[in-house]
Parts: sequence; structure tokens; C-alpha cells
Amino acid sequence: MRAVVQRVDGASVVVEGDGGPETVGEISGEGLCVLVGVTHDDTEEKAAQLARKLWSVRMLHGEKSCSDIDAPLLVISQFTLYGDARKGRRPTWNAAAPGDIAEPLVDEVVARLRALGATVATGRFGAAMRVGLTNDGPFTLVLDI
Repeated sequence: MRAVVQRVDGASVVVEGDGGPETVGEISGEGLCVLVGVTHDDTEEKAAQLARKLWSVRMLHGEKSCSDIDAPLLVISQFTLYGDARKGRRPTWNAAAPGDIAEPLVDEVVARLRALGATVATGRFGAAMRVGLTNDGPFTLVLDI
């Protein structure tokens, strides 16, 4: 699993619904915005490891973690994290797991975070999403589990 993790001061996800734009996930104040990519050999255990890392990584102000200050997380599925643009002009997505594998594993990350006590908002799997955030720092990490 791969995650791009940004320290934020608020973040939201909007999708286009039948009645127009709809905010499907939002956090306010200090927290983390997490884009999660899944590859073919990922497992529930890797999802659990990622959840534990996200809950405990010390990247908030004062070297605090989300678990230290009950900071919220916005978790968004992002298959393009496994895009490969080394050759040619078009990225390939061969390393990204298909939706029937990826969706349950992203859901597992969210479930494990919630089991740890985290407040978690999410995007909508497979939807065209507009992510808005205020990157605080900026402070961004790439985590590979």
C-alpha cells in the first residue's frame, strides 16, 4: 500500500451528485489528508499496518500524532499513486489493484483507524472527486507499507 499524507488545516472531498455538487467527506482544524493507493499484493494486514502508522506518525505541530491530540483524518482512495510514467507520455496503471481488490482494503484502513479511536472522513470510491485542502507547513510524506 502507498499513502501520500499531508498535514492539513482542514480538507474536504466533493463529488458531483444528482442534485449538483455534494460534500462527501470533510475535516476541520489540524489533521491529516491521506491519499491511499492499493497494489496487487496488498493484504488486510498491510491495511492494518498503514492504519497504525497513520494514527501514530508524528507529523502534526509539536511532533504530535493524530492519536496524541485526537486529530481527524480524511482518507481518499487514489489508484493513480501506482501510475507509471517512466516510458512514453501516457502513464500506465498496471501496478494499481482493480476496484474489487482495492475498495475493501481502503475500507479496511478506515475501519482499523476507527477501531483505534480515530475520527475519519472519506471520499467516495471510484467517483470523480474534487479534493480541497490547506496544506499546513507544507508537510507531506509518502508512506509505502
